[in-house]
Amino acid sequence: MGEGSGNGVPAESRSAEDWLSHAQELVPMALDKAREVKLFPGRWKMIISKLEQIPSCLSDLSSHPFFSKNALCKEQLQAVSKTAKEAIELSDLCLKEKYEGKLKMQSDLDALSGKLDLNLRDCGLLIKTGVLGEATLPLSFVGSSSESETASYGHLKELLARLQIGHLEAKHKALDSLVEAMKEDEKSVLSVMGRSNVAALVRLLTATSPSVRQKTVTVICSLAESGSCESWLVSEGVLPPLIRLVESGNTVGKEKATISLQRLSMTAETARAIVGHGGVPPLIEICQTGDSVSQAAAASTLKNISAVPEVRQILAEEGIIKVMMDLLEHGILLGSKEYAAECLQNLTAGNESLRRSVITEGGIKSLLAYLDGPLPQESAVGALRNLVGSVSIEVLISLGFLPRLVHVLKSGSLGAQQAASSAICRVCNSVEMKKLVGEAGCISLLIRMLEAKSNNAREAASQALSSLLSISPNRREVKKDDKSVPNLVQLLDSSPQNTAKKYAVSCLASLSTCKKCKKLMVSYGAIGYLKKLSEMEIPGAKKLLERLQRGKLRSLFSRK
Repeated sequence: MGEGSGNGVPAESRSAEDWLSHAQELVPMALDKAREVKLFPGRWKMIISKLEQIPSCLSDLSSHPFFSKNALCKEQLQAVSKTAKEAIELSDLCLKEKYEGKLKMQSDLDALSGKLDLNLRDCGLLIKTGVLGEATLPLSFVGSSSESETASYGHLKELLARLQIGHLEAKHKALDSLVEAMKEDEKSVLSVMGRSNVAALVRLLTATSPSVRQKTVTVICSLAESGSCESWLVSEGVLPPLIRLVESGNTVGKEKATISLQRLSMTAETARAIVGHGGVPPLIEICQTGDSVSQAAAASTLKNISAVPEVRQILAEEGIIKVMMDLLEHGILLGSKEYAAECLQNLTAGNESLRRSVITEGGIKSLLAYLDGPLPQESAVGALRNLVGSVSIEVLISLGFLPRLVHVLKSGSLGAQQAASSAICRVCNSVEMKKLVGEAGCISLLIRMLEAKSNNAREAASQALSSLLSISPNRREVKKDDKSVPNLVQLLDSSPQNTAKKYAVSCLASLSTCKKCKKLMVSYGAIGYLKKLSEMEIPGAKKLLERLQRGKLRSLFSRK
């Protein structure tokens, strides 16, 4: 401030107690002067009402046991003194009627009123933020920390408080310091972050300065990614300014805002809110024009949003289907393609109209082409599984569906293999298709899947085999595989966790007309399993048990 005291002590050398005394002297003087002014009565009445509130604020501030140990308190007292001094000066000008012009004086009085508002607000915040108490930390913290850590903790709390207190320029400086602090030790900053600090950051997202918005969204992105402040961010209104930055921010601003939305959209409630605030069109635009990181983040956000059933039609109306198909083919990063596939899987999960839209746009061809990669993932296969029931066998065959199915069963992730098995169940609704699937080489691969550690994968594979074994060519293929009967018998386990048992019974029943297979079933302990399953009334278990027991009796009699 550069304002010295009457005794000639420089402003920077004065203590908080000195500034308190100075402010307590100036405020009554300012009030007395203001009450004498007759000009601009409305404006001066407002100023007087605000000046009258200052003494109680100063009292609250000074009554705090640690107010003198905190730099923010001293700065606040300086600001109050400066405002009170300005009020005295303007009062003198009005009393002497020596101001430059009426409009100029009205503007100066409005500015003074705004400064008093800021002083009152900041005094209140200084108490509410608890920053004054940081001079003495909890014993648990002090006892487990070095002096340097304790000092650092106090510094961070003060720094975060500065985001809420003072003029915009002061907040900008605090923001610069916060960005640097997060670069050095993000974990420590996050550990002291409170809701009021989050609210202050959200307000800075709408600052007029592009550089301030960029720095703020960088901090907010870290908060969102940390997972520790998501509910605070959303409740403090972060979504609309983030969406505006996605729309019109600079490159860094768009990237950080999109990554923030990606993280926040993981909850259904926030995903719906993003749609409600008009977030879908700018995210789609980023998918089409953004750099690699922004594109992937936007695709992931839209994927998260598409998991909410009630907004899927809105997404489709915004043109998301074509955009996701383009990403499948031309996405910069592999992650972008995977998010696009997941989005299409969500969109086609339970809506025939959307399935038709995806098929019309050439979605099956795009998904099949994506599966040609070295490690096919679940999402693309899941999307295909949702679509295969809506197109003819001829179309699927012409697009090369079966070779891709075999490729997934051979090389895909376990989730992809499971989705492929489910797709087989959906598509095999005719003798012709079952025969084609068997001839393509799927059966031996499904038999290997019966050994998977995942119960869901075993269930999907046994269900697919159960469908395929309804025709004799496929039964012959299964009989050739030495692992078929042993693997299926293992799935007769009566454990509640084993959800494949009913399909294993069906498969073994289809094979039980073969003497060799029946002998293998008995030798691997099928009768013991089937007795338990019969008691549990698993469909087909009792009939298969009787068949095997009859065969065993005949074998005994034939030996005699």
